[in-house]
Amino acid sequence: MSAFVEADILFKDKNLLKEISWFIEERNNIWKRKIIGEKPPYTKNPILSTYRFCNIFREFDRQTIEFHELLNPIRNNFPLWLLNMFYCRMVARTTTVTSVGLLSFDQKENIKLYEGLMASPRPRFGTPYVFPISVIQKSNTPTREKFISQHLPTVIKLIAKEIATWKHKSVYDGVEIILPLFKYNLRFLWTEVLIDISYQFPQYINLFGRFPIGPGSAPTMRRINPAKDPTLLVKDLSLLPINTDLTFNRKQLRLSAENWEGIGCEYRKYTNLKAGRGRRRIYKPTNLK
Repeated sequence: MSAFVEADILFKDKNLLKEISWFIEERNNIWKRKIIGEKPPYTKNPILSTYRFCNIFREFDRQTIEFHELLNPIRNNFPLWLLNMFYCRMVARTTTVTSVGLLSFDQKENIKLYEGLMASPRPRFGTPYVFPISVIQKSNTPTREKFISQHLPTVIKLIAKEIATWKHKSVYDGVEIILPLFKYNLRFLWTEVLIDISYQFPQYINLFGRFPIGPGSAPTMRRINPAKDPTLLVKDLSLLPINTDLTFNRKQLRLSAENWEGIGCEYRKYTNLKAGRGRRRIYKPTNLK
């Protein structure tokens, strides 16, 4: 991570630069130890070995891989792919999606999907992504099941048509365009789905552009540079030529603005746990594919 010396102008606190540099490198080393088959603990650090943290690169997240593999057969139909990617992220539980099936633009088929969702055992929704149910409670589709099966198919075609006109648009700008079309302020979910789009359709989305900052990441970004707009700070950080020594689909992985936003969130989680604060989610090793 020697390229971090070039970050001096962005980091006002040089000790923080050193700490975050170590944090990124150690998290990546943990991933490398997992994929070569080492047994846990993957690190000697008591915080990182005890508690759950998201990967630096979301491409490696198990659920992300599952959703993208599930939707690969419909990848050539972008509106249908987008409809079901948003559906997957709303449900956030692969077993539910695979048992109930995928959404369609045929409302008769979606009635069957709705019935399947209602008959699914609880918990039918996962917890990785926060869905503010209050956003839809006063709408014509006031439950998640109705919103998925009735609202999404009526609006996604229009949004897909809009996205198909983009050329490397930033996630920040993309979300601002989509929300008025979507009519519900599900900013976080659309941020996640635009990231998914960038993996499969990179011609539409640029992950190295301006990026929305969540409340979990904002404190870290303020510590890095309190004078700079954090949505632009992550863009500047993504331009640093940092060698991660990791590849995905035979391409060298670089730290994008999306990655830096995630790093800010996970580093804040790390420092909170180190100080005896924060949510203690214990890490349980799982078998990798």
